[in-house]
This record gives sequence, structure tokens and C-alpha cells, in this order.
Amino acid sequence: MKPAPHSRASALIIVLWALLLLSAATITWVMWVQQGILAHAVDSRTVEARAMAHSGMTLAMHPQVTRMTPLPPEEIYPGVGYEVRIRGEGGKLNINWLLRGEEPMKLAIMKQYLQRRGLELHQIETFMDCLLDYIDADNVKRLNGAEDDGDYHPANRELLSVDELLRVRGTGPLTSQPGWRDELTVYSLGPIDLASADAQVLALIPGLSDARIQQFLQMRAGRDGKDGTEDDVIFPSIDAIAGALGLTASQFEVLRPLVSYQDPTMNIQSIGHSGDITRKVEAVVRKGGAKPQILSWKE
Repeated sequence: MKPAPHSRASALIIVLWALLLLSAATITWVMWVQQGILAHAVDSRTVEARAMAHSGMTLAMHPQVTRMTPLPPEEIYPGVGYEVRIRGEGGKLNINWLLRGEEPMKLAIMKQYLQRRGLELHQIETFMDCLLDYIDADNVKRLNGAEDDGDYHPANRELLSVDELLRVRGTGPLTSQPGWRDELTVYSLGPIDLASADAQVLALIPGLSDARIQQFLQMRAGRDGKDGTEDDVIFPSIDAIAGALGLTASQFEVLRPLVSYQDPTMNIQSIGHSGDITRKVEAVVRKGGAKPQILSWKE
């Protein structure tokens, strides 16, 4: 007895539907496997990029490596490697040192920096008074300052990081701008390092003309005109820099408390890459012994 035509059609539809479901399930499974493989590959490249960044940092932290040590980008194998950059942390403005002791010449440098940043006179006075109230040991409010008030409580100590400025009342006119973190520090020894300070920082030192600063920077950079390379001029002493800045011995003596030469504190950035994945490690270290002192570490 032959099956009815409609029975054969129904069976065919069921078979086709089963095949469709099987195909969909297979495609879903394949996509899931591919996603897993892709995720694993990304994870592997991320780990590899981070390892490369740490390799570069390890190299840069060697006691004999300085800002002038040639450190070209390193390619361990195709698509995998690292790049290291070393800068002098002493070329930035150490905000704790500038405020310490409330010395007029150092406070003037800080105020001039804020003015260069575009702050108005009343904003500068508020910024300075609030910051001094934040770090001093007492609870006596300055004219434009702020001491304990509701939920606001000054730390009554020096800043532990540049980012702590964000917690200080009255600092918004500066901290709302971009780039200020790259210009300030709490890690250097204090005085402005003439070996690494740029033109904008040098211009804050009283008595230095723009023309003399440019002349000094050209001399310091050496023949290639680039800071932090092998041919940078090494001055035998900080006193030898006075002539390069066009200052007499007596003029330089006035500025001596404000400046240093070759601060051993360094900012190291190491960027590792694996394919299109990159990872960055940044540290502030102080060299000078067999083992560098790590002051800050960010990943």
C-alpha cells in the first residue's frame, strides 16, 4: 500500500525543518567557537603586550641607563616589541617644594605659573591660599583660603600626588584645564633641574630672558638639537651653566636655591605592543644606587 501524497509531503517538510534546525545549530556552534578563539587570541596578545611593556621598564630601570642612553624601539619578533621614553622629573615644577616654607621667590614661581595658565588674579590668590591651608598644620583660615568646613577637610600635610590637587578647594581653574598633570610633580628633589626643564619652566625663573633661554636650550641639546640624546652637552657643574644663561656669578648666586642640575628622579614610560594591542607602564624612579627607588607606578 502506497503512502498518501500528503503524508510524503509532510515527511519531507519535517526533514527539511530538521536540517534547517541542525544547520542553524551548527552555525551557532561554529560562531561560538570562533568567538572563543578570538577572545583567547586577544587575551594572549594583551598578556604579551603587557609583558613587553614590563621588559622595556626593566631595561630602563637599570642603574646605568640615563635619559641620554640610546633606547630605540625594540622589536622582539614581528609585531611584538616595546618602546621606552625617559624624561627628567626634575624639569617639572615640584608643587610641594614651591610651597614649603612659604618662601617669596618660590611662591612667586608658582603664581607666575598659574598666571601663564590663564588664571585671573583673584583665582590665583584663592588657589594659593586654599592650597597653603590644605597643607599647613593649623586650622587657621587664610584670607582667600579654606579650612575645615562641612565635608571639606584639608589634609594638613604635603600632597602625596599631583592628582590630590583635585581634592583641594579653589584649584578648579587649573585642574579643569588639560595638561597640567604633565607640568607638576611631587617626586623630584625640588629645585628646577636645568638639565631637563623646558623653555616654559625656565621662563618662570626670575632674571632669565627668552633669548638666553633659547640659546641655552640649543647648547644643551647638542648638535642634533634634541634633548635626551647621546650628544647632549654635559656641564661640569651647575656653576658652569651660569655663563650659558648669560648670568654673572653674583646673579646666579641669587638663583642658586631655585635650581639644580641632573636631578636623579626620572619619569619612565614603556609601551609594549603585540599586534594591534598595546599596554603602557609608567613609573617615577630615583636612581643613584644599585637599586632604583620606585616612587610611583601606573599600569
